[in-house]
Amino acid sequence: MNALQRDLKRLVPMVEAAGAARVAADPHRQKLHVQPPVGWLNDPNGLCQIGDEYHVFYQYGPFDPTGGVKHWGHVRSRDLFHWERLPVMLYPDEPFDCHGVYSGSALVEDGMLYLYYTGNVKRPGEYDYIKQGRGHNVCLATSRDAIHLDNKRCLMYNQDYPAGLTCHVRDPKVWKKDDTYYMIQGARTKNDVGQALIFESSDKINWHFRSRVESEKPFGYMWECPDYFETDGIKILSSSVQGLEGKEWADRNVYQSGYFLVDGDILDSYKLSPYHLWDYGFDYYAPQSFEAEDGRRIHISWMGMPDCEEYTNPTIKDGWQHCFTFPREVFIKDGKVCQKPVRELDAKKQQLQDVQNKLTQSGCPVYEVNVDEIKENHFQAVLSDELILDYENGRFQMHFTTKSKTFVSAGRSLRYAEVGTLENVKILADTSSVEVFVNDGEFVFSTRYYPNDYKIVVHSPSAHITFDKIQ
Repeated sequence: MNALQRDLKRLVPMVEAAGAARVAADPHRQKLHVQPPVGWLNDPNGLCQIGDEYHVFYQYGPFDPTGGVKHWGHVRSRDLFHWERLPVMLYPDEPFDCHGVYSGSALVEDGMLYLYYTGNVKRPGEYDYIKQGRGHNVCLATSRDAIHLDNKRCLMYNQDYPAGLTCHVRDPKVWKKDDTYYMIQGARTKNDVGQALIFESSDKINWHFRSRVESEKPFGYMWECPDYFETDGIKILSSSVQGLEGKEWADRNVYQSGYFLVDGDILDSYKLSPYHLWDYGFDYYAPQSFEAEDGRRIHISWMGMPDCEEYTNPTIKDGWQHCFTFPREVFIKDGKVCQKPVRELDAKKQQLQDVQNKLTQSGCPVYEVNVDEIKENHFQAVLSDELILDYENGRFQMHFTTKSKTFVSAGRSLRYAEVGTLENVKILADTSSVEVFVNDGEFVFSTRYYPNDYKIVVHSPSAHITFDKIQ
């Protein structure tokens, strides 16, 4: 342990303890979702299952609710529902990661946890930190008990990446196939084109560049947080893409998170489908997934948005900001990629209403509503009098009655998706978040919101509507 790590290990718990009462008093603290004890949270990292425990790490800025230098916070759970906070796993305490322990992934093998991440370094001087002045290093941390750090080292520096790239190469996701380990990283070329890079290794330590993954035409300038997996026989390349412009993206978020269906294999010959969004709402970025021991593909995202001036989160004044989405299962239905809350949620539900046509419920901040057998696309739900979900002119919409930053929306306005026929809607609401699953999760909308009173009214003639309180 070096001196900087020793000091950070002492300072972080002091900051957490000092801010605990203030944060706990915030009425917008979530009940179901992973959130920081104090300060800032962003990307999920190192998602994995070890025995009967799920481990989730996250980008954590304990000293500043608006960002700050990033650590890896850590929680674990046996049911994906109750999360136990553990000590910070990774600190920015080495020359190769001194300006932030950035995003990465986990590999579990022979009882050892391998955490691959990007070490961020910003050299002092007049640099743009895109083409000059920044180091994005591939780093490896290991742990024998998934709680205490054994070792950290740097495996690759920017000069070890292929030519033609900016300094922005990051977010390693590692997996094993047969006897070879593979790593995918997001990259930005010097021509401002986004792509992914594939590296391979026989020993998890020494990595060699293998190939690039590219779209047929330039698509955005950066592919962040790449993830490659197969579920139900469908290969999926996920990436959070920055720099998408034009009419199709004008009404979307600052940056997008979505996926390409892969015809073939990105390790060999492949063709990428058009880009599909994981989520059409306001607050969703940098998703990561892992395969549980029961074969499920479980997917978690940051319920936030970087570089967004349109809206905000009032929790900043209470010393914390952001949370994750509730864990989701990714599955294929009729050839389409769908998502749903993990099935562990079912055991926590208590049904309060089972009605037709219309539902009204007040005073419950944490709940699930299911609207099935929707007829002729007739549907509207109003949450806390200001958040509206409805179907209009071929679009499913999530919109607020006012986008003032001092109201429920905290500045959010309208998001939508083109939906041919509306069949069913699932609404999962927590104290300050809403996740909406349309047509068995073919379309999903996520947002933060900040009501003073909790109420939902659903109108859907002839539909079957249930309301479940989450215990």
